[in-house]
Amino acid sequence: QVQLVESGGGLVQAGGSLRLSCTASGILFSVNVMGWYRQAPGKQRELVATATSGGDTNYADSVKGRFTVSRDKIKNTLYLQMNSLKPEDTATYYCNYARTGRTYWGQGTQVTVSS
Repeated sequence: QVQLVESGGGLVQAGGSLRLSCTASGILFSVNVMGWYRQAPGKQRELVATATSGGDTNYADSVKGRFTVSRDKIKNTLYLQMNSLKPEDTATYYCNYARTGRTYWGQGTQVTVSS
């Protein structure tokens, strides 16, 4: 089992910044992918950014140039630095940990961007 604990969400004005953190614990595997997804009310959950254990990253087009995903391997923590936030970034952000055959989700953290 893998447990994911997210933090860092909150209320921010448009143009502001937030940093999300997600710490993984439990039975972790050296080869994995961690990522951030988000879900706004009435919409499907969508990918925001991912980072592999090998260092590769991937971003949704809507956040490229504004968000940066990074990992601290020693702390087993995934970060999402969000700059130039827009009202359309408002959503519940979920951390994801995936390895061969299994995927795990955090409980989610709310990000609200006011205009």
